[in-house]
Amino acid sequence: MSIGLFFLIFAGLLIIGTPVCFVFSSMAMLPSLMADKFPYTADAAVRSMVSGLDSFPLLAIPLFMLAGVIMAKGKISDKIFNIFAYFIGNKTAGLPCAVVITCLFYGAISGSGPATTAAVGSMCIPFLTSVGYDMLFSTALVAVSGGLGVIIPPSIPFIVYSNSANVSIANMFIAGVLPGFVIAGFLMLYSYFYCKKNGEDKELIQKKYQEVRANGFFHLLKESIWALITPVIILGCIYGGIASPTEAATISIFYALFISLFIYKTLRVQDLPGIIYEGVVTYGPILFVISSAVAFGRVITLMKVAETVGTAILGTFESKFVVLLIFNCILLVVGMIMDTAPAILVFCPIMLPIASSLGVNPVHFGIIMVVNLAIGFVTPPMGVNLFVASNLTKLPVMDIAKKVLPFIAAFLIALLLITFIPAISLALI
Repeated sequence: MSIGLFFLIFAGLLIIGTPVCFVFSSMAMLPSLMADKFPYTADAAVRSMVSGLDSFPLLAIPLFMLAGVIMAKGKISDKIFNIFAYFIGNKTAGLPCAVVITCLFYGAISGSGPATTAAVGSMCIPFLTSVGYDMLFSTALVAVSGGLGVIIPPSIPFIVYSNSANVSIANMFIAGVLPGFVIAGFLMLYSYFYCKKNGEDKELIQKKYQEVRANGFFHLLKESIWALITPVIILGCIYGGIASPTEAATISIFYALFISLFIYKTLRVQDLPGIIYEGVVTYGPILFVISSAVAFGRVITLMKVAETVGTAILGTFESKFVVLLIFNCILLVVGMIMDTAPAILVFCPIMLPIASSLGVNPVHFGIIMVVNLAIGFVTPPMGVNLFVASNLTKLPVMDIAKKVLPFIAAFLIALLLITFIPAISLALI
């Protein structure tokens, strides 16, 4: 079976809306059904799917997702926003910048873009609009900033990439820190220019700012400290060698339950079955996709797709600069039509060998992939964060999509710096 026909059928199934896990599993079996001599039979593909989830590192994905759901329901993001608003709320664009920092910080708890958008947006969008900021601007700000949730560790796409590329999850987590700060910096810079150009209701902002500061810093710190140290506990356990990422994910669940039930008392015991159900509904489909993608990746390897594509690209372009630009363009388009996990599972086995042959560090390339795909969270037609934000505000998705364009431009500038300055990703490793 030719590679061209294989991917034509693959694209066709995706275009007509076939569930991704069915696409992966059926494509894994197709070559052996069309050619008896293909070395990877249908029953071998099924065995790969069953064994594909027998991985201790992959267990971190549902655990971090469940922790994210608990923290969202426990309104942890509210406490984080208040502490940042206390310091910069009265500055120009101070409150929008506080939203970006809150998304950055909450991303270090949830590991998910949509979860970050939902948790931060549910509190921050009403707050911003109450002090005079435009609803569309506020919604677009949260939708784009929510993408930081998959770049700042612990990141679920980093775990998926690590498993696919066979690189250290801990190294991926460390490498995501500086890129996350760079992207957040550009988003805050645009927010500043927007507020300078369009003005702010200083009187309303000052009134709300005084309400935040009313009880004093130490009272606010006492309320927020449990939320603020959450990423310190999670990441400290990993980087300190105390726990693996999977074990740290388990710790994060118990810690989230403890502070939500007994410290903040924002959850009740009777809420837990609903939270667990929501967690299963959220991560169940992803695990099915990963399982079927294991077999799909094996077929891609046996068909020598990476070698064929690599020969074609490297035979045409010799410059690492040009090849990385091409990969960025491809991944930006892919992010518009595919979810992050399946996109990584499909394109990592094809692109990584080519990038490695050009001297690109696998960890650095993983950051490039995830940052590209994070932009897909706010680009139609997939644009998961757009739909989450639209659900929060009832604004039309396309109206939000138009408003995020300047934020995407800021994101793209950061992407180019991250792509061509490897030290941004690798300096801390």
